[in-house]
Amino acid sequence: MPRIGRIVLADYPHQVVQRGHNRQVVFAAVADFERYLNDLAELKQAFGIKVYAYCLMPNHVHLLVGPRDTASALGLFMKALAGRATRYRNKIEGRSGTLWESRYKSSLVQKETYLLACCRYIELNPVRARMVSACEDYPWSSARERLGLAEAGLLDWAPSYRVLGDIEMERRRRWREFLRESIPDGEWTLIRDALQRGQLTGTARFVDEIERIAGQRIELRSRGRPRKPQDAGT
Repeated sequence: MPRIGRIVLADYPHQVVQRGHNRQVVFAAVADFERYLNDLAELKQAFGIKVYAYCLMPNHVHLLVGPRDTASALGLFMKALAGRATRYRNKIEGRSGTLWESRYKSSLVQKETYLLACCRYIELNPVRARMVSACEDYPWSSARERLGLAEAGLLDWAPSYRVLGDIEMERRRRWREFLRESIPDGEWTLIRDALQRGQLTGTARFVDEIERIAGQRIELRSRGRPRKPQDAGT
């Protein structure tokens, strides 16, 4: 079966997942996680990438990122990030060869409707994997920075997040409630399948918009609207 061509656009968020080769462990020690996050912070600046969410799991990485100015920056960024991790792992283990699967998966995400839903999807991964009982207990995701429990600086704050409250304390409270709601099964499946199949994560109107921009036909699939964090706890 031929590969599905990526749809990558500047100034749009893209959910990305990259897995270890044959699902091997890529983060075996605290230093491995720290090194990757340092590289993420450095390379986002070098390639002009916004980082909206991240989660480093033992054998794969979830990112919600977007190229600021040029679509090609995303691929260059991911190549550099993966390459650094591979060279680091090969050096400390005295080995050679690949660390990652050959091709990362990605899905273009609708900002207004699905960006926050995808952030939650990413930050809840350790909870769904039963590694922790609450997102803030996992040290290697964006949840702690978003909740004010870790040093700020890596994340870019989307307008859809800022409208959660007039002050940061209110936004953090609403975000915590949104995370504790858990993800409805239908929404979880929709986001996961769009990522795995390289499809768009958005509404029918969003599909039409991207078709016009990309100049190509994109298969339309049934989509529901995720619940907004403004509604959490109501």
